[in-house]
Amino acid sequence: MATPGLSVWIVDDDESVRWVLEQALKQANMFPRSFESAARFFRGLEQDKPDVVVTDIRMPDMTGLELIEKLHSTDPDIPAIVITAHSDLESAVATYKSGAFEYLPKPFDVDEAVELVSRAARQRNKVKTHSVAAPGARSIIGKAPAMQEVFKAIGRLSRSSMTVLITGESGTGKELVARALHENSPRAENVFVALNTSAIASELLESELFGHEKGAFTGATERRLGRFEQADGGTLFLDEIGDMSTALQTRLLRVLAEGEFFRVGGQVPLKVDVRVIAATHQDLARGVEEGRFREDLYHRLNVMRIEAPPLRRRREDIIDLARFYLDLAASELGVAVKSLSEGAATHFLTYDWPGNVRELVNLCRRLTVTAAGREIVVQDLPAELAGASPRPENEWTAGLEQWAEDRMTRNASSPLLDEAMPAFERTLIRIALKRSRGKRLEAAKLLGWGRNTLTRKIKELGMEEVP
Repeated sequence: MATPGLSVWIVDDDESVRWVLEQALKQANMFPRSFESAARFFRGLEQDKPDVVVTDIRMPDMTGLELIEKLHSTDPDIPAIVITAHSDLESAVATYKSGAFEYLPKPFDVDEAVELVSRAARQRNKVKTHSVAAPGARSIIGKAPAMQEVFKAIGRLSRSSMTVLITGESGTGKELVARALHENSPRAENVFVALNTSAIASELLESELFGHEKGAFTGATERRLGRFEQADGGTLFLDEIGDMSTALQTRLLRVLAEGEFFRVGGQVPLKVDVRVIAATHQDLARGVEEGRFREDLYHRLNVMRIEAPPLRRRREDIIDLARFYLDLAASELGVAVKSLSEGAATHFLTYDWPGNVRELVNLCRRLTVTAAGREIVVQDLPAELAGASPRPENEWTAGLEQWAEDRMTRNASSPLLDEAMPAFERTLIRIALKRSRGKRLEAAKLLGWGRNTLTRKIKELGMEEVP
């Protein structure tokens, strides 16, 4: 909901952007004021102060991030929103570390901009502006909206050592997200330790996690430090946490709750300072319901959740990812880089990638070796990919045609569109809200509407009970 009466200052050297934002903010009963440069903005601060600042990231005299840092050196409570054409991980992290409240990737929806301004004003007393130098982040490729949510989450957590649960299908890059969380955290200078709990026999996993004393069991010929001790001061990434036995879940819960544990065969409790990031492809909430996963551990891990989206939900990234991994494969193998022909690229885009990014990586390595020429053509692709073809855009209409035929056969009294359109819109709205987890602004973008349009439609269709 927009907050009327706010003073919002816009800093952007693009007159059209300033005009569009001004009109949208005025319609929301706010009071915008525009500046074409950072210098003019700071001269304005000598006379007055805004409630919220919206700034472009690239301007002739000063970047938006430099503007925010200078602003917060004297006025740390004024929230700032950054508009950026660069929506990669490094930009997201740098934006949050500058003290920005949020960032808007171009092109942006004006309704989203107005909603962000309102949220910034409501939460201005909670905004933290402490700035730390951004460590070298591993690059995660992703311009798709689903990946932008991942980038934003990493950026928001960049000053925190909070426990994080990463969910997603196998092969979606959950460890890469975990590494990015570590490398953009206060623990970045310390060790990152990764352990796939499903790759180790259950009888050995306890020793792997907590270590053991000499003579603790047959074959324990010397003391061994476990992964928790190895990760002291840093981050421990526990992949496939859903496969852990209930006995080990109990021990893990104690470490998370108290920060101490015993080595196998040990008598002295050991204290550690470890940030735990866990990942799973399983539905842990269902595991709790079925008694396979401890509820208290689930809540302890699920402090903050990030979903690594499947590749089929981020098709915008497929070609960029393929180029990146073809370059990487060529470098690893010491051969010339191969490129995708237009036909091969089309098959890459229409394939569903059940193995996600991992499948794409392996295919790029394979094609770097097996493709005959410098350009990868359709004939070079494996059968499952070569057979991929675009789904007919009108495939879903077959059921609609059958329904219409039946209604006409029965001489329906009401006009077909009067009956079909509300059902059609209700269905799309329910799916969009489910996909966005109830976030109406995101659901509206999926539907191609503004947030106000979605709110009006929900009311007209009697769907007020939805989130």
